[in-house]
Amino acid sequence: MQNKILILFAHPLFEKSNANDALVQSIPESANITFHDLYQEYPDFDIDVKREQELLVLHDIIIWHHPMYWYSCPPLLKQWIDLVLEHGWAYGRDGFALKGKLLLQAITTGGKKENYCATGSNNFTILQLMEPFCQTAKVCNMTYLPPFVVHGTHSMDADGYKKYGKLYEQVLLFLEHKKLNFAELDKYSYFNDYIQTKIG
Repeated sequence: MQNKILILFAHPLFEKSNANDALVQSIPESANITFHDLYQEYPDFDIDVKREQELLVLHDIIIWHHPMYWYSCPPLLKQWIDLVLEHGWAYGRDGFALKGKLLLQAITTGGKKENYCATGSNNFTILQLMEPFCQTAKVCNMTYLPPFVVHGTHSMDADGYKKYGKLYEQVLLFLEHKKLNFAELDKYSYFNDYIQTKIG
């Protein structure tokens, strides 16, 4: 079994992000994995909706790969969601184009993991903050997976970038070749933790 994966990458300052550079450089070369840089493709925010919809149809797993911007995503990805996930196509009485597809968010954030909790400086967990994205997936009849999260990017060293790059590569290879156990996945807040149980 091989799944086709579409990585929708959205980072307006990619050239300044060592963490995201490490992740992107670690994406396996595979005919089943499509890397789609939205800011490179649409610098003027003029999104080709039909083309994006065609790309979605051709893939089984969709990844929204982006940095955390004010507890959400960068503006171009938000515009992509607003325009591409059309009523009557992605949701609504006749909108079933994405039914059964899987959605994963790959998120980088400068904040440390311990800051994302009720007693931390950010007050909420990553899952709580990403609830609008989870609900978007549900409305579109997609399955929202626990996110892959890279914490502490502001203080990360070269070894840290390398570690997370390797982990991202393992996540993508697993998603490409393996069938997910959703009952097992429900036990985890992060895909990072789930994949560690699979790769030892």
